[in-house]
Amino acid sequence: MDALSELAFFAMLARHGSLAATARELGLTPAAVSARLAKLERRLGARLLHRTTRRVTVTEEGELYLAEGARILGDLGALERRIAGNRAQPRGLLRVNATFGFGRRHIVPAVADFVRRYPEVEVQMRLTDRPLPLRDEGFDVGIRFGDIPDTRLTARRIAANRRLLCAAPAYLKAHGTPQSPRELQGHACLVVRENDAAYGTWHLQSGRRTEAVKVRGPLSSNDGESVLQWALDGHGIVLRSEWEVAACLRAGTLRALLPGWAAPPADIHALYAERANLPAKVSAFVDFLLDRYAGQRRRPARNELVW
Repeated sequence: MDALSELAFFAMLARHGSLAATARELGLTPAAVSARLAKLERRLGARLLHRTTRRVTVTEEGELYLAEGARILGDLGALERRIAGNRAQPRGLLRVNATFGFGRRHIVPAVADFVRRYPEVEVQMRLTDRPLPLRDEGFDVGIRFGDIPDTRLTARRIAANRRLLCAAPAYLKAHGTPQSPRELQGHACLVVRENDAAYGTWHLQSGRRTEAVKVRGPLSSNDGESVLQWALDGHGIVLRSEWEVAACLRAGTLRALLPGWAAPPADIHALYAERANLPAKVSAFVDFLLDRYAGQRRRPARNELVW
């Protein structure tokens, strides 16, 4: 078997979580599926699944193989659709989930342009403060940030997105500019709070050095736009996505801090359920987003802004 077919086989196995269910879909015996998996693991030199009598679970190596493999299979599918001309006409109801901030600023106008191009598609978009489970809620496409925990879904990276430390010039003039991550503990830090913890924790990295800094300040909220507005008003330091703060940094209403340190990226993905025959409305919308944000997909230099 070639590497791509084995990759697709493993993705199916991980999605079902069962040798028997995979065997039924492929028209094989469970023993044949088990033998094929063992052959793949021998070729890779790594165990991809933990097996029990009832269920299989993905190992750390299997998660890596699956995550990178999903991207490869997605890219291959997009290429084949483009070469084939994607003759199927997108039509019908498309249900999309996105978070409030990015959804309002970027996905709402994207949807407006999409339905102009494909007038036979009807879009229902639900904006929420937190991402919703696509399978449980019946969404066709979800827009997500950062790591993708559900390996049963296909994830296409539509844009790169860094998280940047920023503060208003007025705050820095009054309180000074931190020169190291530890100095953040002596500053007013504006935290997006999702629980009742007294502190927020900001994770920063410089080369091989990492710092987990507990921060707090006079203001916090569960709403990122509120926290950003407080930062613009000079109330403290904020850690926010590049897509949110790039315009403020260009205008000088915010200044980037600790340029030698970086927070973990929160790249933006379009998620959808893997299917043998993906509906044209879904593939067209994902391809539309990939084209729309092609300029934001590359990794920027340290002091460069791409949003």
